[in-house]
Amino acid sequence: MIALAHCFEPAQSVCVAVESHDLADLARICEPEVNLCLVHRHPESELQSFVTELLRSPQEIEMSTVIRFEHFDFSALLQDVKDLPGHGVWWRDVARLTCAFCDLFETERAGLRLRTLDHPMCPRFHVDYVPCRLVCTYGGIGTQWLPDDSVDRTKLGPGAKGLPDEASGLILDEFAIRTMPAYGVGLMKGEKWEGNEGHGAVHRSPKLSPSAPRRLLLTLDAL
Repeated sequence: MIALAHCFEPAQSVCVAVESHDLADLARICEPEVNLCLVHRHPESELQSFVTELLRSPQEIEMSTVIRFEHFDFSALLQDVKDLPGHGVWWRDVARLTCAFCDLFETERAGLRLRTLDHPMCPRFHVDYVPCRLVCTYGGIGTQWLPDDSVDRTKLGPGAKGLPDEASGLILDEFAIRTMPAYGVGLMKGEKWEGNEGHGAVHRSPKLSPSAPRRLLLTLDAL
C-alpha cells in the first residue's frame, strides 16, 4: 500500500508511459515522470466467454455510482445477465481491480462506471479533469492514447479550432497512436493530480469495427 501523499508529486516536463504484465506495477503511477501505466493481461477463458456472450446480446448497460469498497456487493453487478456462465468470474475480476485501485490510493471510495458502447464515447483526443482514472475494456477495442512526445497539447480542446484530430496538428506522429488491449488495465493521471496540470494522459475512445462492434468499459475514478 502506498501513502496517498507520496503519490501526488509534481510531474516532470516530459511524461512517460509504463507497460507491464504485473498489476503491482500500477503503483508506478506515483512516480513524478509517469502519467500512464498499462498492464497487459491474459484473461481466463471463462471470463472471455462471459464477455463475448454479453456483447452479443442486446443487453445495454449504463451505470455510474460511488462505492465504498468494503461495503459494496460486487456480485450484484449486471444482475440481468447473472445466469450467463462466467458472471462470477467477471464480477470477481472487477472487485480485484477495484481493490487494487483503492489500496493504491488508500481510500474506500471510488467512482465506478460500467457501460456497453457501440460508438465512440469520447472520439477526440483529450485529457481527464480528475486526479486519476482506471480504464479497462472488457472485450472489443480498447482506449487509444498518445505518448507525451507525440502530441501538441496546444491543439487540445478549443486549440483544435474545430478540426478533427488528424487535421488539427494535435497528432505529431500518426504511427505513435497506441491502443490498449482488451482486458488490459490502464491507469492515467488527469489534470487534477497535484502538480500534473498540463500533463494529463492524452487519450480517446476508439473507432469500432464490424468485427468488434461493441465494448464493455469499466472506469474507476479517484475521489
